[in-house]
Amino acid sequence: MADEGLPSYRFRRERQDRWQQLDALVTRAERNGLRSLDAEELLNVPLLYRACASSLSVARSISLDADLLEYLESLVRRAYFVVYGARSSMAALLGRFFARDLPAAVRGAWRPVALSAVLLLGGVAAGWTITAADAVWFEAFVSADMAQGRTPSASREDLRETLFKKPPAAEALTAFASFLFQHNAGIGMLCFALGAAFGVPVVVLLFYNGLVLGAMCAVFARQALTADFLAWIAIHGTTELAAVVICGAAGFHLAGAMIDPGRRSRLAALSASGRRAATLVVGAVVMLFVAAGIEAFGRQLVTNTPARFAIGGFMLAAWCAYFGLCGRRRGPARQTGG
Repeated sequence: MADEGLPSYRFRRERQDRWQQLDALVTRAERNGLRSLDAEELLNVPLLYRACASSLSVARSISLDADLLEYLESLVRRAYFVVYGARSSMAALLGRFFARDLPAAVRGAWRPVALSAVLLLGGVAAGWTITAADAVWFEAFVSADMAQGRTPSASREDLRETLFKKPPAAEALTAFASFLFQHNAGIGMLCFALGAAFGVPVVVLLFYNGLVLGAMCAVFARQALTADFLAWIAIHGTTELAAVVICGAAGFHLAGAMIDPGRRSRLAALSASGRRAATLVVGAVVMLFVAAGIEAFGRQLVTNTPARFAIGGFMLAAWCAYFGLCGRRRGPARQTGG
């Protein structure tokens, strides 16, 4: 062919294999991250980058065709960010997650969060009302293992003892905290996982958990222990129930993608919604861990009703401030008229 005698053709033929190899590695790293490259490929990227940069320098010096120069400049620019791009440490990633990503995800999902809260609190109201009207319903809502003797037939003294009994040993507190964390995290994960089933099981799960809590409230209210029981719940419940609500919101976020995927396929819609939902769930698991620690230690060691309310109220205010204010970007400065 006549083109084989052109300098640009010979230049490309001698080096294009390395360019194509670098292009393939850079493209994979851009799509799937550096972890998609094995050790040998990671070692080859800097070598291929330097060879490509050298080719670009030569191409400029001998004034090769514009298309080839544009291709090499683009490839070198892309490879530069793969080779020398900033690497975030684990501490930086965690800091960004809690300082920006998590609160932004909760604010962005405020509608599912509100729906979850309404369902949970609606269940509490229903369970309380139904059990107060007829104590027989208590056994339909609360299992014997969960009630642990706190039933409508229990005396006021027995119920009060469960609220103010002396704390167990430190080892028992630690074991109890671990159990509560696993239990509460399991509930949250179930809410999240059931979201892909169009959200209907999430509705049932949230409302049912509200029924259980409401039925327990009715039992203590019958014995004039309403404030003491609510304080016993509030010290950890403002964190724990908020976490359950957020997990439910993550489930509803996935359900929204299933119900109304738009022009995308349901699989593509789920993939697009999965990142925010996963962020919500990770944050909720951290909150459940905090709630388990407060429940196992703070609630057992703090036996004063006003102090329990104060701690629970402080935690609720802190979470609301965190999710409402943290990570917001400052708007542009206002311009003053001349």
